[in-house]
Amino acid sequence: MAMRQEAMRVWGVYAAAAAAEIGGCYAVWAVLRLGQSAWWCVPGLLLLALFASLLTLVESTAAGRAFAAYGGVYILASLAWMWGMEGLRPDRWDVIGAALCIAGAAIILLAPRTA
Repeated sequence: MAMRQEAMRVWGVYAAAAAAEIGGCYAVWAVLRLGQSAWWCVPGLLLLALFASLLTLVESTAAGRAFAAYGGVYILASLAWMWGMEGLRPDRWDVIGAALCIAGAAIILLAPRTA
């Protein structure tokens, strides 16, 4: 049970990190691609700092492993952003690719390790 609770906490941290990273990156996108004011970069940079800070909350023996597992969550969150904020529904290839990435992230995150 404790392992399940920890896994749920990690997925929550990853979801919050994804929201912060996508929001921060979108702020820069809005400035450079959509002509928004450069002031959009201020909250964008704060969100990106929050993103990086959130990833430190994941217990892992290696930062790279924590980042790799996060990658699958980021992909799924990016497609959700595309659908919810940009109005473009993911196609079946997006869904298949995201499912593969989430499966990979779960393997990386939940695999039994001796060290």
